[in-house]
Amino acid sequence: MTLKTSAKRAQAIIVSSKFEYEDALEFGISKDKIRIIPMGVKVDKTIKEKAANNTLQLLFVGRIARVRHLELLLRAVEKLTFPFHLTIAGGEEKTSSVTRSGYLKELKALTQRLNLNSKVTFTGRKPQEELKTYYEMADLFVYPSKFENFGQPLIEAGAHGLPIIATPVGVARDIVIEGETGYLTSDDPIAMGDRIHLLQDDNLRKQMGIQIKNLIKEKFDWENIMNQYVSLYNSL
Repeated sequence: MTLKTSAKRAQAIIVSSKFEYEDALEFGISKDKIRIIPMGVKVDKTIKEKAANNTLQLLFVGRIARVRHLELLLRAVEKLTFPFHLTIAGGEEKTSSVTRSGYLKELKALTQRLNLNSKVTFTGRKPQEELKTYYEMADLFVYPSKFENFGQPLIEAGAHGLPIIATPVGVARDIVIEGETGYLTSDDPIAMGDRIHLLQDDNLRKQMGIQIKNLIKEKFDWENIMNQYVSLYNSL
């Protein structure tokens, strides 16, 4: 039995984002069968005040792979004219047998060519508990990926109250409300840099941080996700 035949016989098909919903439609699945139930995240109810800092703390979290297009982010921050520091948290992994290795080495070489060594930190792979500290220390989350089915770090960042600047991939299209929880941007480094510049404003970041945390709590908290699954199973 083919995957398409199995999918057509199923009573319901669960996808995790608008992107996957559109993908399922293109695959030939009836929209009446498709349910969007995203991945979940634990949302901390407390709001931690960040210490005043004149240096804008930017963060990317994710596997280091060419699809993440991190050279776009490096070229974007090169144009910034105010104090900032970018932390890139993640380890390099090949995504397939045909993917060229050495991407992290290329990114570090580009960082040096752009004179960003003192402004960019590559942390390597970190366990989830340690990543929590990076989210708490950051002011802003930036995600320049070319492609995502979902993008778990995006909802993790939102759960920590971080405004998001991202390309329109995966769940970014569901949670980034233009000018309210962050900004969607193109693969133009100048456009991305302009969006980062806007969020140099501390008050704007705080407002967006509250809104995106509330959105994540409402739609992506694990309790809410499990209730959606139970409701779906009971309806079949």
